[in-house]
Amino acid sequence: MALTLEDKKQIVSEVAAVAAEAHSAVAAEYRGLSVEQMTALRKKARAGGVYLRVVKNTLARRAVEGTDFECMQEGLTGPLLLAFSQEDPGAAARVIKDFAKEHDKLNVKLVAISGQLLDASQLDRLASLPTKDQAISMLMALMKAPVEKLARTVNEVPGKLVRTVAAIRDQKQASA
Repeated sequence: MALTLEDKKQIVSEVAAVAAEAHSAVAAEYRGLSVEQMTALRKKARAGGVYLRVVKNTLARRAVEGTDFECMQEGLTGPLLLAFSQEDPGAAARVIKDFAKEHDKLNVKLVAISGQLLDASQLDRLASLPTKDQAISMLMALMKAPVEKLARTVNEVPGKLVRTVAAIRDQKQASA
């Protein structure tokens, strides 16, 4: 069934709204995947906070126009699905990477983050970015380390005094 002009406008505005808020995007060719496999991919994407949509290329080009992902326009050819990370920059890359491990028919064509088009081989690098919670915990560990080191250093002085006094006591007891 052909899309009406109103349907096309609605799709473009929906994808454009998501693209305007997204951190990163991945476009992958899905040729050869079954309906069940696509459904499983959509389920994983929803669970991972990723907006996943199969859109006609002309509509996708219009949707990303004026967003950070405008750099992807020329590469939007063939049957592609678009995955936009809504929560953290690496979410879409993680979902696509994990699914592509099990299904070799899913081929990554384009990867973009913050208006910069990356090579498809950079998917692993983007997927390895920490989540927001992981980044916060890493930052807190870095901030906590100097304080812990200071506390250990300050605590070492009385500990060394106690060990010295105990050694002198043991020495006097041994000589007596």
